[in-house]
Amino acid sequence: MTEDEKGKQFLELIDKQNNLQWNIVSKLTALVKSDWNSEDIKNDLELLIIQHSEITKELNNIE
Repeated sequence: MTEDEKGKQFLELIDKQNNLQWNIVSKLTALVKSDWNSEDIKNDLELLIIQHSEITKELNNIE
């Protein structure tokens, strides 16, 4: 993979990670407003966190 390709991949992953972070904040806000009682929001949040972790691993593996 060329340096340009690595740079492009890095920026794409950062963009995805940023979007996930905003979605996580949104879900956390909704969960707090529900007094922590929404299983649907908890499940959505768990999936977002898993996706965020996967992207972080990908970012750490770009050489």
